[in-house]
Amino acid sequence: MPHPYLPPPYPPPPERSAEVRARFAEEARSERPDLAALCLLIGAETDGSLDEAGTDAAQAELDRLAGELPYRPGGPHAWAEAVRRLLGGRYGFHGTPGDYQRLESSLLHEVLRRRRGLPILLSVVWLEVARRAGAPVHGVALPGHFVVGFGPAGEQVLADPFEGGRVLTGPDAELLVVGATGAPPAPGMLEPAPPLEVVRRILNNVRAWAAARPERSDVALRAVELSLLIPAHPARLRYERGQLLVQRGQFTAGADELDAYAELIEVVDEPAAEQVRHQARTARAKLN
Repeated sequence: MPHPYLPPPYPPPPERSAEVRARFAEEARSERPDLAALCLLIGAETDGSLDEAGTDAAQAELDRLAGELPYRPGGPHAWAEAVRRLLGGRYGFHGTPGDYQRLESSLLHEVLRRRRGLPILLSVVWLEVARRAGAPVHGVALPGHFVVGFGPAGEQVLADPFEGGRVLTGPDAELLVVGATGAPPAPGMLEPAPPLEVVRRILNNVRAWAAARPERSDVALRAVELSLLIPAHPARLRYERGQLLVQRGQFTAGADELDAYAELIEVVDEPAAEQVRHQARTARAKLN
């Protein structure tokens, strides 16, 4: 039964969660991680209503949409326009400022249902549909705004799924970067984003959503624990997990995690390690 004190989405039961996490860890460590599969596993770990039938339906919808694209329409610009007409035009996938306030905007199955979402999740839809149709497509992690690139370096055409797939000119892309960073694009910003980098950014967005809503520390903890399953994750995630466990009243588990993090950083920053150990002692004292 769902927890009556939590607003939706409700988390999955422990057995389902354990299965989802095991599959997420296996996929994240595979030679070629599957972006759609990882995004749907994030959805299953966040929304207990997403079962195997729902996951299969989401994959089938991506396949169906890909089947509606024209066969090899031409070069990168023709591909970008074809996907824009289909997803942004015929089906109305886009984003609005209000979508940043909704957790569903970071869950692929909900983005497919609502046809609304954050730039990075809409980009996942563009990527997966275009890839299935044979397009030369990749994600581009501009600072503060994820977009999609068609074609190889030098011939790359950028599209912004948040704006319905609008094809970007060079000045458009530069304005996006300047607006986010105050500086023009740096070399390497237009490089293809690997699937695990996309997944990290999605989980970061979920954590940011939950951080602004302390009553949803359950969502934050699940996002952190999935992030810890990605190879080469930042050590500071251990600290964040410890803090969340303490916040949720799991004082012993949280203190143990804080101590483990302190041991990790002690070699490079002894004062910081001692400060974290003090937090662990304070957490344990709450048990008395």
